[in-house]
Amino acid sequence: MNQERSVSENFFQTSDGTELFYRKWEPVSESSKKNAMIVLHRGHEHSGRLHDMIEKLDLPEFYAFGYDSRGHGKSPGIRGHAKDFSTLVDDLDQFCKHVSKEYDIPVQNIVIVANSVAAVLTSAWVHDYAPQIRGMVLVAPALRIKLYVPFALFFIRILNLIKDKSFISSYIKGRLLTHDKNLAVDYDTDQLITKKIAVNILIDLHDTATRILDDAEAITVPTCILSSGSDMVVRNTPQHELFKKISAVDKEIHIFPGFFHGLFFEKDREKPIGVARNFINKIYNSDEEPVNLLNSDKEGFTKYEYNLLQSKISFLKKMLYGVTRLSMSTIGSLSKGIHIGNRYGFDSGVSLDHVYKNKPSGKTFIGKIIDYFYLNSVGWKGIRLRKINLIGSIEDAIQKLKESDSPVRIMDIAAGPGRYLIEIAEKHNNIEILSCDNKKENIEEGKKIANDKGVSNIEFKISDAFSESSFKNHDFKPNIVIVSGLFELFPSNDDINRSLSAATKIMDENSYIIYTGQPWHPQIEFIAQTLFNRDKEMWIMRRRTQLELDQLFGQYGFIKTDMKIGKYGIFTVSTAKKEKIR
Repeated sequence: MNQERSVSENFFQTSDGTELFYRKWEPVSESSKKNAMIVLHRGHEHSGRLHDMIEKLDLPEFYAFGYDSRGHGKSPGIRGHAKDFSTLVDDLDQFCKHVSKEYDIPVQNIVIVANSVAAVLTSAWVHDYAPQIRGMVLVAPALRIKLYVPFALFFIRILNLIKDKSFISSYIKGRLLTHDKNLAVDYDTDQLITKKIAVNILIDLHDTATRILDDAEAITVPTCILSSGSDMVVRNTPQHELFKKISAVDKEIHIFPGFFHGLFFEKDREKPIGVARNFINKIYNSDEEPVNLLNSDKEGFTKYEYNLLQSKISFLKKMLYGVTRLSMSTIGSLSKGIHIGNRYGFDSGVSLDHVYKNKPSGKTFIGKIIDYFYLNSVGWKGIRLRKINLIGSIEDAIQKLKESDSPVRIMDIAAGPGRYLIEIAEKHNNIEILSCDNKKENIEEGKKIANDKGVSNIEFKISDAFSESSFKNHDFKPNIVIVSGLFELFPSNDDINRSLSAATKIMDENSYIIYTGQPWHPQIEFIAQTLFNRDKEMWIMRRRTQLELDQLFGQYGFIKTDMKIGKYGIFTVSTAKKEKIR
């Protein structure tokens, strides 16, 4: 390393309009292609502390970028606070897009180097958003923070319930991070370091790490984990568990005996930095193709999970789930939502319409109480958040079409009653909407709602979302196609391919398709054992990872341009642009 990089200071805009501060380190030698590393600071810290590490990584042909997380360093926001952890994950997604677009660097040429809390954030981003980055280096990932006070997490959760925007002060001092006394003093005296952390973020960090560990098989990005042998801040065992479970073909874990949590700030930091450098060079020189998940309905971990859900369960679970089913068919039917689910299926359009309305009702006061708890289960809360994200994505696509002076024609291939489409039609009276569904009761309910509201620019048709003739017979050429809550109900990719093939043939180029996904669900076994679907069969779902879903659409020329996911990490809403005809 002969020449020090020049550094510039900039800002980028997040999804909610917040301007976050970032630094750009220029490469010191030229390359035939642009490569970049995005380097993320630890919790409490800021990107200014990354300079020495970036220099010592000694990757002269790489651009380097690092931003100050909201509420940290030179970025705005309440110190140590964010709305939730998913907001921080989305910030990373927006920053990666910004770097790729602003500096003309393909996402495939970007590697992430993330420290501590940021390593969990990166893992969640890779799991939830399935970005096609080159790889990631996770440095002492904070999958489990050492909370030395007994029952600390329990009391922190209580504090979060009773006090909004509560904080706790960090116990971390420089001497817990490094044996280098000078660097320990630097940490303790750095005025830009935020010493407190919001309680909601600490809880979300724990819960997100739990979710990622539970479903780590979904991660296929090349991964290098660096683990501190004498870490006094986070636990090592979950790091080893993550390494074992991820599906990446190219993965490494390195343990550094005697090292404290601040691996890249330790006395012998050249050792972990050297390992990171070697891994980054290796993955950039590799010709290995990205994993293909198009046959995941026939093999792979989600197919295995699906098979397990169909197999016999233990006697104790069988008894417990049996009691739950009996309760739902008897006293549970006092709840309007459970009554609708029992009659039409819990995955039906009319059932989801009740969930969207979110107004507890039922027979007697007891029925309303039951319905309240039913509607506030995490799955249904996620569904309502999905609706918000879906409408936001549709509005974004409408705006883009209007900016290009294109008429807006929206088609939902399986809308149920289409309540949210009616809301959009009511707001935009100069667009055309076709709401399709294969159930007559959903079509009739949609017509009634539209008539009551006096909305005339939406049409309702009975249609089979998996039949090519249905698409042809509509005599409607949409430039926004919506597939919401449908593909999650069908385990076979053959069904999906049939539907996408038909949709592709009626769409213009430069059109948009908006699709939802369910890459993870905390109640998937409970649902499989207690709820019935629209066909009066047990509602057993095969999850699709976001990468599998993106690849299914990608093979028909749909390139994902944007994505939203709620705080629960259950449902995703993706927007893809049709670039070419298959």
